[in-house]
Amino acid sequence: MSSKILVDADACPNLVKKILFRASIRTKIKLILIANQPIKYPNVDSIKNLVVEKVFDAADNKILELLDKDDLVITSDIPLAADVLKNGASALNFRGEVFTDDNIKSRLNMRDFMETMRSSGMQIKSNNPSISQNELMTFANKLDTFLTKLGY
Repeated sequence: MSSKILVDADACPNLVKKILFRASIRTKIKLILIANQPIKYPNVDSIKNLVVEKVFDAADNKILELLDKDDLVITSDIPLAADVLKNGASALNFRGEVFTDDNIKSRLNMRDFMETMRSSGMQIKSNNPSISQNELMTFANKLDTFLTKLGY
């Protein structure tokens, strides 16, 4: 099995990383944390951290460079998730929401709309509270579903 999990790790909550660490240790699936700074992780063969330059989209570009068809990308970056899907791989956000061909266009449209509103000077309140226990459970369940589908 050559599938791997690529993590957009700069924004990834620590509790989500812990779930990913346990899954990688348990299944031996390769887990690669891509960030613009070193990330603390267990010293096991299946997990590594790639540090990229602190320039715009450096982590995203590295993820896409390493991406293979059966991989899973963990990210909250909607444009990155869209690129992952275009490449035939899977994408899951930190709250356990699976990005799909059916939902990515509406997610991109909403993101672009909010970006336009912010750039026009509107104050947009973030509706992005801390990750909940239910969301962590959803994330863990979706991750297990992916791993099971691949035979891990």
